[in-house]
Formats: sequence, structure tokens, C-alpha cells
Amino acid sequence: MTLRVLYFAWLRERIGTGREEVETGAATVADLVEELRAREERYAVAFADMTTVRAAVDQELVPLDTPLAGAREVAFFPPMTGG
Repeated sequence: MTLRVLYFAWLRERIGTGREEVETGAATVADLVEELRAREERYAVAFADMTTVRAAVDQELVPLDTPLAGAREVAFFPPMTGG
């Protein structure tokens, strides 16, 4: 399947792009992260500490074990803070 993958904040800076189309066989968000980590060092660095990364599938905040079946977009971003 082809997914639009979006990266925000320091993830975008470390990976070097804000969005890309990714051909993947990943079943879950966690599987996608593993595929991305294996691509290049810049992805491995960006996803080194998953306690500092949140994910959304089709604009809905989700845990990493969320299935990707039927998904069109996955976004990765740091935890949000408010004030």
C-alpha cells in the first residue's frame, strides 16, 4: 500500500522532509516505524526514542499498535504541550 507520511517539528528537521509517499507492507504504525528506521540513518536517528514521538492515522491520534489497513495518511510529531 502507498501511504502519505507527514513529519512535524524536529522529526521533519532530522529526516529532511515534511512529507513523502511511502510504499509499505507494514501492518501497524509500529511496523511502519521499523521500516522507516531501516531505510537510512536519518530515519533511525529521528525514531530512536519513540517515547518522544506521537502518531496520527488519517488525522486521529493513535497508539503505535494501530493497524494501517485502509489508512491513507500517517503523521509523526512530538508530544504537544499547552499553556
